[in-house]
Amino acid sequence: MNWSNIVQTIVFLSLTGPGIVGNILMLVRLVYTSAFRTEKKPVNLILIHLAFSNMIIICSTGIRDIATVFYFRNFLGDIGCKAVVYLARLARGLSICTTCLLSMVQAVTMSPRTTIWKKAKPQTSWQVLTYVFLFWILNILTSSNLLYYITAGSGMNRSGVTGYIGYCYMLPSRHIVKWLFLLLMAVRDLVFQSLMGWSSGYISFRLYKHHKRVLYLHSCRFVNSFSPEIRAAQSVVILMSCFLFFYWADFTFSLYTGYMVSHDSIILNIKTCLVLGYAVLSPFILMNRDVPVAKS
Repeated sequence: MNWSNIVQTIVFLSLTGPGIVGNILMLVRLVYTSAFRTEKKPVNLILIHLAFSNMIIICSTGIRDIATVFYFRNFLGDIGCKAVVYLARLARGLSICTTCLLSMVQAVTMSPRTTIWKKAKPQTSWQVLTYVFLFWILNILTSSNLLYYITAGSGMNRSGVTGYIGYCYMLPSRHIVKWLFLLLMAVRDLVFQSLMGWSSGYISFRLYKHHKRVLYLHSCRFVNSFSPEIRAAQSVVILMSCFLFFYWADFTFSLYTGYMVSHDSIILNIKTCLVLGYAVLSPFILMNRDVPVAKS
């Protein structure tokens, strides 16, 4: 194993290890809370689904990277390549949708009781499951082209491939198919990120107004500068900023590697860090700051 592979292994383990541990801890904590406490919060199911999506991203990317770093050329094969690449893309879409749902539920929860948006808030876990089911259907369809066009890289002519993902390759497709699925992904990401941006801004605005009322009603010496309201606003801003940073950085590198079909190890290592970044950091942000959802 050369120095490049050693560095890749260190980077890989430093990301996947804490990421798996963090998401498992969040899953255990949420499942315990949902199972043994009398108060059932639908938002817990959203967080459980987010942690589950993160685990799929980390594990599918990890399997692919293990095959790449240790030169296990026949480790995946066609079926393995299709599975890990498809699951990674599927889970990435689920992460976008679930993060958006989390921010929307918090925004609706914090809106005035008279607003019409209160009716859209899921009141039970079954209503959350309906949203989750629709997210799965949407992302299964959006990523379905990968099941046909992804193949293993061993023993094939690589001159005609249009993408490189470890030892897995993207076969060329008809332009109408390519642009159809790109359009579907672009519309999905645009809609959910727009809703995410609006809801995050609204939450921050409502928390800021509430904090100003607290400062007005009480003397400044009795108000903790790190009040729950401020911590909640900071949590939302940090989580959404983290998501948007990793998403757009990964998008930029995906464009570069897609057009250049780059096999450069540094570029691919950076892209792996960007793919795993949000899945690794989000559970620690949520657990450390304990994002609150106000009661109706």
